[in-house]
Amino acid sequence: MEPETENDERVPTARKASKVHQIFMGKEGLRAGWSVLIFLFLAACVSYTLNTVIHKLRPGKVDLLDYPVNLISEAGGFAVVFACTWLMSKIERRPNWVYGLGGLQPLRRFLTGLAWGVVSLSLLVGILWKLGLLVIDQRLLAGGDIFQWGLLWFVDFLFVGLMEEYLTRGFLQFTLTRGFAGFYRWAFKSTHSTALGFWSAALLLSILFGMGHSKNPGESPFGLMAAALFAMVFCLSLWRTGSLWWAIGFHAAWDWCESFLYGVGDSGLFIKHRLLGTHPVGQPLFSGGTTGPEGSIYLTVIFVLVVAVILFTLPRPSVDLQTS
Repeated sequence: MEPETENDERVPTARKASKVHQIFMGKEGLRAGWSVLIFLFLAACVSYTLNTVIHKLRPGKVDLLDYPVNLISEAGGFAVVFACTWLMSKIERRPNWVYGLGGLQPLRRFLTGLAWGVVSLSLLVGILWKLGLLVIDQRLLAGGDIFQWGLLWFVDFLFVGLMEEYLTRGFLQFTLTRGFAGFYRWAFKSTHSTALGFWSAALLLSILFGMGHSKNPGESPFGLMAAALFAMVFCLSLWRTGSLWWAIGFHAAWDWCESFLYGVGDSGLFIKHRLLGTHPVGQPLFSGGTTGPEGSIYLTVIFVLVVAVILFTLPRPSVDLQTS
C-alpha cells in the first residue's frame, strides 16, 4: 500500500508543476508577455544606473542638446537596449540576430537607407524653401568646424538610429509579434497569424513611439502623428528585409540632415553647433512651425515616396526572418 500512497502524492504535485509550467512556457518557450515584462524590468534597472552615472559626471541640470551629454545619453541608451536584448536571447535561447540586427547584406542595407534618408529630407527641405515656407538665415559654421561638427553629430545620430530602432522595433517588435500571432492562431485559427501579429505589434509600438515625442518643446499634433507614421514606415522596411539596418541608416541620416546639415527643427529640437540657421514662415501646418519639416503637411509627399522606395527596392526574403 505504501508505494500506491507515494504515487498518489506525486500525481497532484506533478499536475501542479505542469500548470505552473504552462503559465510561464508555451510552444515557443517563455511566453511573450513574460518576456516583455522581464525585458522592461532589466531596461529600467540598467537605465536607472546609467542616469545615476551621468548625473554624477555632470551634476546639476543636464542639457541633452549639448553634444557630450547627448552622445553619452544616446550611446548609453543603445548599450542598455543591446545588453538587455542579449540577456533575453540567453533566457529565451535564441540567437541575438533574430531581434533585428541580422538579416542579409546588413552593410548594404544600412548604406542604402542612409542615402535615401539624405535624399528624402533634402527633398522636403527643398520643397519648403522653394515655396517660401523656410528661410535660410545664415551659415553658422565655417572651415574645419564644418567637418568636425558634421562628423561628431553624425556619430551621435548614428546612435540615435541604433537606439530608437533597436528599442522599438527590435526585441519588443519580435516578441509582441510572437505573442499576437499566438493569440490569432488560438482565437481565429488564422493562416495569416504571423502577418496579423507583426502589424498589430507594429501599430502598438508606432503609437507609443509617436507619443514618446510629446515632451519635446515645439512639437505639434501633426508632428506626433508623423513620428508614428514614420515608425510604421520603418516597420515596413523590417517586414520586407527581416532586419533593421535600412531603417537605422534612414533614421540616422534624416535626423543628421535635419539637425546639423540644414539646421531645422527635429521634432521641435535644435542642436548646438549646426551648419545653418533657419526659421519657418507661414502657417505651421504648411511650414512645420517650431516642430520643423516633420510638422509640415508636405511630409505626406515624402511618405508616399519612401513607401514606394521600400516596396520597389526591398523585396521580401525567401525566409520570414521576423519569425525565424
